[in-house]
Amino acid sequence: MSVDVRHHWDAVYRTRPDVRTSWHRAHLDTSLRLLDAIDLDADAPIVDIGGGRSTFVDDLLARGHRDVSVLDIAAEALAQAHARLGATGDRVHWIAADVTAVELPAAQHALWHDRAVFHFLVDADARARYVATLARAVRPGGHAIVATFAPGGPVQCSGLPVCRYDAATLAAGFAPAFSLVAAEHDLHRTPDGREQAFTYVLLRREGAEDQGIRC
Repeated sequence: MSVDVRHHWDAVYRTRPDVRTSWHRAHLDTSLRLLDAIDLDADAPIVDIGGGRSTFVDDLLARGHRDVSVLDIAAEALAQAHARLGATGDRVHWIAADVTAVELPAAQHALWHDRAVFHFLVDADARARYVATLARAVRPGGHAIVATFAPGGPVQCSGLPVCRYDAATLAAGFAPAFSLVAAEHDLHRTPDGREQAFTYVLLRREGAEDQGIRC
């Protein structure tokens, strides 16, 4: 039976607090370290894909970034994040949409950030749509940070299957539109104490068209 993904994630965020979601982390340290490596201007547009109620947006705003968007399929998660930020949240562009179906402005974003969305795309067509959206949305010379479960990481998350990637396989799937700048392996400790292996890649936008990626 197919899963209504939007309904699934709205229900997750409506019924589970942070301490009951395995992906919760007080601060996305690896993402922030890779962000530091590219030294973005404060006005450079950033989009956080699948940001949900992650604190990445809080840290971006605290660092002085002034053009931040958060896209998530779960409107419930975005509403909770907005409420957490209070009036500061009014400075964020909140986008309730499926990243494989949304149309974002062409060549607008200087940074695309995705921690743990891409690995849910087990269908090749969905991955191809994601990569096409990414390549269209990020300006030449811009960057993408993409994090997925690594080999040895979980095979499911929140009851849904995932793909796992090493850095070479993950980065190669975004070529030639993107080239690999850096890669990191991260062991995330879940709120209940389990360890999950993640692969992070920092990619730079080139000028060519996107290609698909294999699971």
